[in-house]
Amino acid sequence: MPTGKRIPGKEVIEKVKGSSINAKKLLFDLPYKRHQQFALQTGIQSGPYGRKIKKPAANTIGVLVHTLHSHFIRSALTGMEEVADQLGYEIMIMHSQENSKREAANAQMLFDLQVAGLIASLSLDTRSLDHFNIFTSESIPVVFFDRVDTRGNNRSVVIDNVGTGYAATHHLIQQGCKRIAIITSCLERNVYADRFTGFRNALHDGGIAFNDDLLFVNDITESAGVEAAKQILKMRNKPDGLFITNDVVAAACMRSLMENGVQVPDDIAIVGFNNDPVCKLTVPTITTVDYPGIEMGRTAAKQLINMMAKRDCPAIETLPAALVIRQSSLKNAVFGS
Repeated sequence: MPTGKRIPGKEVIEKVKGSSINAKKLLFDLPYKRHQQFALQTGIQSGPYGRKIKKPAANTIGVLVHTLHSHFIRSALTGMEEVADQLGYEIMIMHSQENSKREAANAQMLFDLQVAGLIASLSLDTRSLDHFNIFTSESIPVVFFDRVDTRGNNRSVVIDNVGTGYAATHHLIQQGCKRIAIITSCLERNVYADRFTGFRNALHDGGIAFNDDLLFVNDITESAGVEAAKQILKMRNKPDGLFITNDVVAAACMRSLMENGVQVPDDIAIVGFNNDPVCKLTVPTITTVDYPGIEMGRTAAKQLINMMAKRDCPAIETLPAALVIRQSSLKNAVFGS
């Protein structure tokens, strides 16, 4: 748990197995089990975002994300690094692996390493922001993006998740769908709660009653998509449209349905969310919401740097996002091979 005190830099460095060592090189040099243990304890991974483990200078920005296994998050990190490089800043990235306790420990680590500011996207199970109080108590700016907490006066960069959830569902209604299911994740996390609100609003405006049996809540893994498909296949009265709030889940669900004889989109039309590269590779291609990851990363980095420079910036910045219509939702269309 966060202590509210900075640990001396040398002690922090010893925690991550050495002084001024390259994280990527260290991880490759370790035997596999020690590599995994080190990554689990620190949240530092080998790969393109490796950084030197040393006491940061005053121009180092901490970044805390919930995963690195996400096209959206990698795109956001690209945008952050682009702005940081242009303006002479370095970034140090840690991830929580969707675990609030690890998120709190990594926040403490970044605080101890004396980052000048923090950009964060919350884990699915994060319910309190207390572990970020150590930053605000010392006037260290914090900007949240994507997964944020809407309570209080937190600085945030988001999209209109209610509006895009509405647009996705309204599109399915326009295609003639009357029994529409939503496959989503933790409804206590803002992005999924807001998309669900948009879904419900579109159903209401379309004169369609919401049915609890058509709400599927799980994580955002491929296996969650497969499991949702299994449940749908067992239903006597199957949905004719699916709004799936993550593209990896959407692709896995669609594949499983089609392997069991379901015709997409004629039997069940599908809309995903994020515009991951997989959406263009499936047959049929997947209709989705374009989530502007690179621009969100750029905006979060610019907002943090402006806060560090004591410049005015909006408390909440909402970026545009739009529906990208492809084959998976267009009923009665004819597609080439």
